[in-house]
Amino acid sequence: MESPGYQSGFGNEFATEAIPGTLPVGRNSPQRVAHGLYAEQLSGTAFTAPRGENRRSWLYRIRPAAMHGRFEPFAQPRFHDRFGEAPVSPDQMRWNPLPLPEAPTDFVEGLYTVAGIGASDAHAGVGIHLYAANTAMRGRYFYSADGELLIVPQQGRLRVATELGVLDVAPQEIVVVPRGVRFRVELPDGASRGYVCENFGALLRLPDLGPIGSNGLANPRDFLTPVAAYEQLDGGFELIAKFGGHLWHAPIDHSPLDVVAWHGNYAPYKYDLRRFNTIGSISFDHPDPSIFLVLTSPSDTPGVGNMDFAIFPPRWLVQQDTFRPPWFHRNVASEFMGLVHGAYDAKAEGFAPGGCSLHNCMSGHGPDAATFEKASAADLSKPDVIADTMAFMFETRGVLKPTRQAADAPHRQRDYQACWAGLRSHFSPPG
Repeated sequence: MESPGYQSGFGNEFATEAIPGTLPVGRNSPQRVAHGLYAEQLSGTAFTAPRGENRRSWLYRIRPAAMHGRFEPFAQPRFHDRFGEAPVSPDQMRWNPLPLPEAPTDFVEGLYTVAGIGASDAHAGVGIHLYAANTAMRGRYFYSADGELLIVPQQGRLRVATELGVLDVAPQEIVVVPRGVRFRVELPDGASRGYVCENFGALLRLPDLGPIGSNGLANPRDFLTPVAAYEQLDGGFELIAKFGGHLWHAPIDHSPLDVVAWHGNYAPYKYDLRRFNTIGSISFDHPDPSIFLVLTSPSDTPGVGNMDFAIFPPRWLVQQDTFRPPWFHRNVASEFMGLVHGAYDAKAEGFAPGGCSLHNCMSGHGPDAATFEKASAADLSKPDVIADTMAFMFETRGVLKPTRQAADAPHRQRDYQACWAGLRSHFSPPG
């Protein structure tokens, strides 16, 4: 595969070929495809989905995806869909960064499930995972039939080689690999760590902007999809699938990344979070975190996301006569937060890059005691620049159920609640 090239736009109908003249003109599946290739359709939505929501691509490849050996169970005990193996506590939870492995560990071997809700066979809910790896995937390819994968690198770049092309992704960027797309992950910087949201529900899309108007938040032009690239490799390889909440592997005698040309709108893409056009208050109050929404997976209830992906990037705070960090709150939604870079403005310490927290439905949370005292005494006549930071949130409408391994993990902060212990009573009634 060659170095990556990109096409811009979100949900566009793309057409790209690594060898000129490969794409058929006027038909998707001609009797004979150019260069002796096979035509194959990859559908990410129901065939009869409305035109504006239909996602599919036509692939012109060296061998069809049906060609591989028999699948057998694959053992990777830390990556699974066993959410809520014990009663789910309403406690706020926080973890230090997942330790980097010492033994050789690739992306698939380094996946670690933290929490989730729903099920892939119901096409609803999410699985939330971390990854920590130090070795490129060699002779091994992976796909999830259960959901699309939103990958958020925190340490080290990823080179994600997919059937439809190559995506280089650095920390403060994201990559989305659609359900069913096969890929391999290489680690240009060596040891790498980050976060993964496996979306079982409706495909991620850009949110409507409503009163914001035609511009703002994440702009479609900043999303990049790969151009066609292919591998023509024969040998003894391994294809790993996540299917029905379990991992399977099968022998395959060629690289499945053999698509010479493709056209359609079902494809992997990347986005640089630093290009997000932040919207905020210039008068008073701290707006709801929905103003930081990058992508949403809608549910069957209008206005309620199956999963929302929001970020908290560098920004100016200029509100007057108000409390500038996020105030104390309890939500009907559940929030999983991670920190990619820098510091998060609502926590003074303990929330490190690579770490994460979980605040479930109606569990109270907000700034810690040190942040509250600092914000309460701030000079609001001067603007405050929140610089050199990048936090994010996976938000769901259901209760996120931690896995037993995450609840019992040595890197879980058992004293997390202590960060609010210093919030004293200042109540002084008159008279």
